[in-house]
Amino acid sequence: MFQIGASLREARTRRGLSPADVQRAIRIRERYLTALEEEKWDLLPGEAYAKGFLRTYAEYLGLDGDLYLDEWNSRFGHPEEVPAPEPPPREPRLGPLMRPVLAGLAIVVAIAGAAAWRLGSDGKAVHTKSTSTARTAAHAPVRKPPASVPAARVYAVFRAARGNCWLLVRRSNATGPVLYERTLAQGTTLRLPVDRAVLWVRVGAPWNLEITVAGRRITELPTAPANLLVSTGGIAAA
Repeated sequence: MFQIGASLREARTRRGLSPADVQRAIRIRERYLTALEEEKWDLLPGEAYAKGFLRTYAEYLGLDGDLYLDEWNSRFGHPEEVPAPEPPPREPRLGPLMRPVLAGLAIVVAIAGAAAWRLGSDGKAVHTKSTSTARTAAHAPVRKPPASVPAARVYAVFRAARGNCWLLVRRSNATGPVLYERTLAQGTTLRLPVDRAVLWVRVGAPWNLEITVAGRRITELPTAPANLLVSTGGIAAA
């Protein structure tokens, strides 16, 4: 256990930087940097912002962003709530009075079918198919239905092209299940499907990031840490 704010302040002063210098470099407002150094988490916009700002600030100062995030989570974070699985649908049950009725109905249907096959309108045996027709049907090839071709998946690809970039990815919205939360190291790639659900993404250093959706390169990215909605149509501000 260590003091998060004090160690950030010490690392900044050791490098001869002021909060204004850091704000210009990583585009996080000075008042939020001060809140991090003083551990006044209630002054930050929310938990996702607190963790994103903390990681970006620590890594800019040459510190281990994962270590600081783990320390924050152990002291101030809230565990993700996993929704309880829905119970399987119950099969309908027949009441005790319906069982003998259905059994009797099945017997009547079977007897009527046998009688209709044996006797025609004039009392003679009726054959529904000739021998040649039955033989032809027996040797006819069985045609299988054409196999359905699954639709191609659509992916969003995040690549840290110019430096490290912290990402927090959730399904659907800012409160959805977490799909990814860590620093994407320079030169590495994250690939997630977007054809079945929208992705809510918190980007710590978008100037280091390249995003491709369905093979299309996204050219206009934010110039400061931001929240994005990524779908098959591209990206939008969250």
